[in-house]
Amino acid sequence: MSTKTTTPSENRTQTGAEQLAKAKSAIQVWQIDPGHTNAQFAVRHLMISTVRGRFGAVSGTVTIDESNPARSTADVTIDVNSIDSREPQRDAHLKSADFFDAARWPTMTFQGRRVEGDPKKKFRLIGDLTIKGVTREVVLEVESQGRGPDPWGNYRAGFEAKATLDRRDFGLVWNLVLETGGFVVGDEVKITIDVELIRKAEPAAAA
Repeated sequence: MSTKTTTPSENRTQTGAEQLAKAKSAIQVWQIDPGHTNAQFAVRHLMISTVRGRFGAVSGTVTIDESNPARSTADVTIDVNSIDSREPQRDAHLKSADFFDAARWPTMTFQGRRVEGDPKKKFRLIGDLTIKGVTREVVLEVESQGRGPDPWGNYRAGFEAKATLDRRDFGLVWNLVLETGGFVVGDEVKITIDVELIRKAEPAAAA
């Protein structure tokens, strides 16, 4: 009766293969659920009040690396034409060349490149935001809202992300000077994104 002897190099190969398989299994791709995701904004109006609105059409993916959370990434697209500030004339103006120029630039994108902190608690997502063809690095302050299974056998995760931008950095420079001083539209824009991610259940293996 013979017994096969495993050489040290074979052991290293097997260990390396197992490590690679483990690393791959730790990388999870989640889809943004558009029906449960909103990108909201708030900006000062006439120096005395705040106008709030939202972009209702948000799509994309988030890739979470459980073994190395810092390498997690995001790929998000927002439809500019889905803007809703509860005033049709204002929405039309925001879509015009004075602001987003939606006819020429119908989407804005965010490419999240790295994570700092604990993605299961509070963390920072650093990436590139592109509006009207202008790209700037943006830091999102993100807080996990929890994870868990849904009633349909899938897995979901929720996050709230916040950032403050200067709209002029992205070529959104339209404004009017008030007779009393100041401007019609504030330059600082506060962003809040409530996002729900979904990971489809793995199909059952064939017997």
